[in-house]
Amino acid sequence: MTGTTRSSHDLDPRRRRALVRSWRRGMREMDLVLGGFADAEIDRLSDDELDQFEAILNVPDTNLFKWVTGELPVPPDYDTPLWGRIIASQGR
Repeated sequence: MTGTTRSSHDLDPRRRRALVRSWRRGMREMDLVLGGFADAEIDRLSDDELDQFEAILNVPDTNLFKWVTGELPVPPDYDTPLWGRIIASQGR
């Protein structure tokens, strides 16, 4: 079970891949953070935002988790308005 609540039938292949990668992270906490955000936003991301999201998907879960919890600062290359939206989607 992936946890996704969104169908990918209306998405282009790039967005479908990002949606699947969002829910198959390896760390359940990051599945919930990135997958939940992708369910809600993947179809509305601009091409530039999708580039940024794919870059985030390439970051190891252990680093992402530390960024989400504030244990480590978010590196400037990733500290974008999109990252802010991802964090805001968590109610923070």
